[in-house]
Amino acid sequence: MKKITLVFILLITSIAFSQNIRFEGVIVESGKAPLEMANIMAVNQATKGMDAYAITNDKGKFVLNLKANSTYTIKLSYIGMQNKEITVTTKSENISQNISMEPGGIQLDGVEIVREMPVSIKGDTIVYNADSFKTGTERKLEDVLKKLPGVEVNADGEIEVEGKKVTKLMVEGKDFFDGDTKLGVKNIPADAIDKVQVLRNYNENSILKGVENNQDNVAMNIKLKAGKKNFWFGDMTAGGGFDDKNKYDRYIVNPKLFYYNPKYSINLISNFNNIGELPLTIQDYFKFTGGFKNMMAKGGSSFNVSSNDLGISLLRNNRAKEIETKFGATNFSYNPSKSWNVSGFGIISNSITDLETNSKTNYLVPNSSAVASSDKRNEASHQRNNLGLFKLSTSYKHDTNLQFDYDALAKFSKQDELTNLYRETTTPSGTNNENINTLKKQNPISFNQNIALYYTKNDKNVFAFETQHSYQDEDPFYNANLQSQPFNLTGYTTGQNRNNINQNRFVKTNKIDSKLDYYYMITPKSNLNVTLGNTYSYQNFNSSIYQILDNGSTNNLSDASNTNDVNYKFNDAFLGLHYKLLSGKFTFTPGVSLHNYTMNNEQLGSKFKQNFTRVLPDFYALYQIKKAETITYNFGLTNNFTDINKLAEGYVFNSYSSLSKGNRTLENSISQTHSIRYFKYNMFNFENIFANASYSRTVDAVKSRFRFDGVNQTSSPINSNFADETFSAMANYGRSFLKNYKASFGANINWSKFNNIQFDPTTSTNIAISNESFTQSYTVKLATNYKNLPNVEVGYNYMVNDYQSSRFYTDKPFVRLDYYFLKSFSFVSEYEFYHYYNTDRSTQNEYDFLSASLIYQKTKDSKWEYKISGTNLLNTTSLNDDSFNQNIVRTSQYRVQPRYVIFSLKYNL
Repeated sequence: MKKITLVFILLITSIAFSQNIRFEGVIVESGKAPLEMANIMAVNQATKGMDAYAITNDKGKFVLNLKANSTYTIKLSYIGMQNKEITVTTKSENISQNISMEPGGIQLDGVEIVREMPVSIKGDTIVYNADSFKTGTERKLEDVLKKLPGVEVNADGEIEVEGKKVTKLMVEGKDFFDGDTKLGVKNIPADAIDKVQVLRNYNENSILKGVENNQDNVAMNIKLKAGKKNFWFGDMTAGGGFDDKNKYDRYIVNPKLFYYNPKYSINLISNFNNIGELPLTIQDYFKFTGGFKNMMAKGGSSFNVSSNDLGISLLRNNRAKEIETKFGATNFSYNPSKSWNVSGFGIISNSITDLETNSKTNYLVPNSSAVASSDKRNEASHQRNNLGLFKLSTSYKHDTNLQFDYDALAKFSKQDELTNLYRETTTPSGTNNENINTLKKQNPISFNQNIALYYTKNDKNVFAFETQHSYQDEDPFYNANLQSQPFNLTGYTTGQNRNNINQNRFVKTNKIDSKLDYYYMITPKSNLNVTLGNTYSYQNFNSSIYQILDNGSTNNLSDASNTNDVNYKFNDAFLGLHYKLLSGKFTFTPGVSLHNYTMNNEQLGSKFKQNFTRVLPDFYALYQIKKAETITYNFGLTNNFTDINKLAEGYVFNSYSSLSKGNRTLENSISQTHSIRYFKYNMFNFENIFANASYSRTVDAVKSRFRFDGVNQTSSPINSNFADETFSAMANYGRSFLKNYKASFGANINWSKFNNIQFDPTTSTNIAISNESFTQSYTVKLATNYKNLPNVEVGYNYMVNDYQSSRFYTDKPFVRLDYYFLKSFSFVSEYEFYHYYNTDRSTQNEYDFLSASLIYQKTKDSKWEYKISGTNLLNTTSLNDDSFNQNIVRTSQYRVQPRYVIFSLKYNL
């Protein structure tokens, strides 16, 4: 902490003693109206370098921080005005001067001024000149993006602009692994990047851009440098090293190749390593959408197909005891003609992971923070994951009035996890110990197709038809081998030395979403949208449980309570009506949809049907305060439906100590959601502010009724009249100042109130449980961005978790140093410190991580790079993780990879 405080003092001192003066004023049109968004740039006549730049605010004001006792050429440009240059000589005093520009067409020189500007805005597009923010240590797109004002990259490789996630990443206007930004962020070379374009209010379909609300859609396009077009570029890296025990068995091989021209593009990425680098995690795989969107988002219904993933352990912070990865990916785009585009990608990944976790779980007395029983576990797991994703897309634009799109995405995986664990359970009746072995295997397959046709008949009439088919086939297998008998299942053979329990499960889903939209332009500022849509889903759920006896024979638990053979049909036919009106600075879109729902599940030799009709309203409003300042409000009423997994009434193992069964009579819940968002981006001082708040209340929620005997748990869903509530809010303020400094402050809060039912065996009654949780997180950061000096980013994150009467705190200061020196060396180091504790500090844990790398490249144009890097240099052995819900408080500690030191060689194409 003392070192981090010292860094803060040095930063503040450097700011205080900067020898700069202010050159400020107002840019006007021929002495009349002020010009907003005019570009102004100061070029030092001695160094020929750009020392400062600005874009005027809504009052035409600008401020440039210039060096004292220097002479500058001030360049001005504005669309529709003649370019202008003036000379300014600074002394030690601030300068105030208004500048007048004359009307006239923009000249070539004006275009060049915009190109040299670090940041410029044209309509909904923000353009960053990448070289203006590079300091020399950048190696990939992520390093560049983190230095851009208003742009953030989170730990998962997701890009955020104005608090919104970037949903599409393109290079030269061509999709780069559509549906994911991580592969681009982690692999596109920094030296190939010329411009970064942020496309706000993005709609890839130009026909619908003017009739739909796109304010939440953000895309990003990377413009390449001229020397990277029509040529192969990229790099090839190979390296090896040792761990904390000086074993020289660590390796990394990471070739990347890219080719772009106007007609086609090809990207090749591969990575083979055992140093913990994961280009694609299991979490990434399951959330990889391939660009498929929720086309029924404004319909008012929520029917989500859940995943039967067995609860295979996911990596926390992408860290584990041991990780070995083999990864390969390719992405292509081809234009047979100006109107026809074909694109796609293929990704394959193989990883072997070892996890080691020690945990303690306290099971709570209903409606109390008192502990009813506790459970300690020492677990060691070995995972193998083989993942594959393949996408093919084509788009045909006959003309500006007709467009046809087709997309297909296939996902395959083969996963297994073998776990050995030691369990110690403490209840009021005593303590029990046992060794347990479990095996989880699954080979899920999914295939999604999307067809869309867009047609503009004339200026008044627009049609859009979309249909999407989803197929999912899952086959999870579970085995548990333990000493004690976990549950009294009908037909179970007791008295065995070991209890060997097995479960097969097969779940198939076919789901079709279709809708036809008609837009009628009433006036240039208003339109009427009529939607006719339908969602149809057919699912089959089949499961069985069997026991392997000590003599090796099989005991099939064929009683109806232990098996499932369920067919479930769901259909939602709806008619929607929305009216969009632009009135001054306001945009209003009220809407309503009429739904007819039909549900039919067949099991246990009988059918259970439900049919009803419901009207669901929604409302959207936008207040455009200024060009880059808005307030947005959304309201929606949503019907939420469960899929087949909660309807199957036979028992299903969630784990060796958890058993659940469904309820075929489940009804839907209704949730109302209110959200408000504020955004402001001020190019005058590169200030960006965004904040949003969301409140959701769910009534008639489907709840789980739990029964816990101190060791094992059973549960089943039930209809309830409970109301669950959640509230979340976040805000972020950031700005650049004195040209080389960037600061930000962010806050996140989440509050939730959930209700459930727990069976109390001591009184044989059901007890209603109501629990609340409240999480707060605050982060402050300050960073420099010098060309010829060391650059530092320092920050502090403070987090508070409140659950019932328990409160936990996390302090996390962090610092990052990067320095490009002697025109050949790049040094980067990152340090994070974690301090975790509860209110009375009876639970405490501290750990930290330090990484560093030194790169030598003779000149920026040299082909060869030499690198030495170290991860986890302080050799931290384990991390803490905690979780809470209505029934438990869980604290766990998991092993992480030790210190690695790697020597690598990279060849740049």
